Amino acid sequence: MRPPGGCRGRGVVVGTVTLCLAAGWALQTPGGVSLVVPQPNINATVAQNILLSVEYSCRGVATIEWKHVSSWGTTKIVEWRSGNYVNISTMYKDRVTTFENGSIQLLNMGMRDAGYYFITVTEEYGTSTYGTIIVNVYEIIYEDLHFVAVLFAFLAAVSAILICFMWLCNKSLHLFQKKTTHKLTASTTEEIELETIEC
Repeated sequence: MRPPGGCRGRGVVVGTVTLCLAAGWALQTPGGVSLVVPQPNINATVAQNILLSVEYSCRGVATIEWKHVSSWGTTKIVEWRSGNYVNISTMYKDRVTTFENGSIQLLNMGMRDAGYYFITVTEEYGTSTYGTIIVNVYEIIYEDLHFVAVLFAFLAAVSAILICFMWLCNKSLHLFQKKTTHKLTASTTEEIELETIEC
């Protein structure tokens, strides 16, 4: 005589084993690349350094490629395979830094760097995913304001020096006039005294 719950217990064990086998098979199956672009739109100024931040994950070894597309054309920036080679374009040789998560940093941005930045992450089994970041680059208007501020400070300093110089000249003139007046008064007094004595 079998206990009433025996079949049910065997079914649970078979179900659990099947589930584990399915999970193991799914983990071994190639494919599955995901890519996250947290900041798809970046505003930068000329000469600024920017980070094109992404985060990818895949089951195998991935190849990451970045391209720049603008009105001047399409340029390949960098391509690398995680843990292996890094191939940087000659135009970006001293301006780009790569990171393990797929991000890149661009140094010393110029007006020509504005445009679309495309990232392609390709898994070794051939599965690919794509991402885009739009970068706007603006000229620094603060340089003009900085020049005006420096010029204004220079003119203010020159004005202050001129005002001090005029004040000193005025003071010297007053002292000179006092001495001259004192001498005239003294000589006039002497003349009066002489006239009085002669009389």
